[in-house]
Amino acid sequence: QVQLVESGGGLVQAGGSLRLSCAASGRTFSSYAMGWFRQAPGKEREFVAALSGSGGTTYYADSMKGRFTISRDNAKNTAYLQMNSLKPEDTAVYYCAATPDTRIRIRAYDYWGQGTQVTVSS
Repeated sequence: QVQLVESGGGLVQAGGSLRLSCAASGRTFSSYAMGWFRQAPGKEREFVAALSGSGGTTYYADSMKGRFTISRDNAKNTAYLQMNSLKPEDTAVYYCAATPDTRIRIRAYDYWGQGTQVTVSS
């Protein structure tokens, strides 16, 4: 069982940056693939980025490439999402997710955080 807690959301102007954090419980954090997803009002949840257990492999949704960076610190049991050049259309609740697989995963996650709101003003 893994518990995930996101933080770092907030209100930012277009063009600004935010770094989201996802703190995980448990002692085998490096055995879990991590992902970030988001859900805007009235829209389905969408994939943002994913990271393998070691952190050596990453994968991004096309619209996030070059602007977002996913990373992890296994010593701190924490994953991050650095978001730069934010746009109003990035406004959403952002969720981190984990699943027991050292390989990268873009779907079928077992554990989810409660989400953190990101609002980008124009």
